Amino acid sequence: MNKIYISHLADNRIKEYVTALGYRVCEVTALAQIDAPIACHPDVYMCDLGGKVFHGDPTVLTHDYPGHAIYNGCCTGKYFIHNIKITDKDLLAAVKESGMQTVHVAQGYAKCSCVVVDEDSSITADHGIAKVATSCGMQVLLVEKGQVHLDGYPYGFIGGASGKVGNAILFNGDLSKHSDFDAICRFIEERGLAVKYFEDYPLTDIGSIIEEIEG
Repeated sequence: MNKIYISHLADNRIKEYVTALGYRVCEVTALAQIDAPIACHPDVYMCDLGGKVFHGDPTVLTHDYPGHAIYNGCCTGKYFIHNIKITDKDLLAAVKESGMQTVHVAQGYAKCSCVVVDEDSSITADHGIAKVATSCGMQVLLVEKGQVHLDGYPYGFIGGASGKVGNAILFNGDLSKHSDFDAICRFIEERGLAVKYFEDYPLTDIGSIIEEIEG
């Protein structure tokens, strides 16, 4: 059975939704040494390498940045986008073994910052990532920053409030309130994917929704 890794603090409605799709929900719980607002975030502990998930060593993570962002790379299946200066060496070795192109950016929270749509397309509010990714040949939708809730911070990241699940991009909360809602939906749907979101609660950064495909 395929798995979904999701924060144990995520709303039950999204957990029930992916369970109904036939996934086994694996809830990520907090480690004491990680800053509390992000301590349950899957993308702190693991990295999606195109359906295969690299599980990091939680004992090497630290409270302060960049020590808790060493696994927060953004993988499209073709590109691996991260601040390569801080990427965990074992993760970087796995990326290179896979044949993906490494793309260095200043942002250590690269996965949090990006909605991966397909291997050549992403959505981000990070101007630096957008500039570098576009120069590599990717198609990037640049959206307004903010508008994503994250306890303890002024705002969260849109990538951390989403994840690709099956043939849809799933958003944790009410995407329709985002000022770029129409453009986001159009960008995703033009690439043959559906958009799913939940109107009953605010768009919230939960550290990404990570799918692991068995076999």
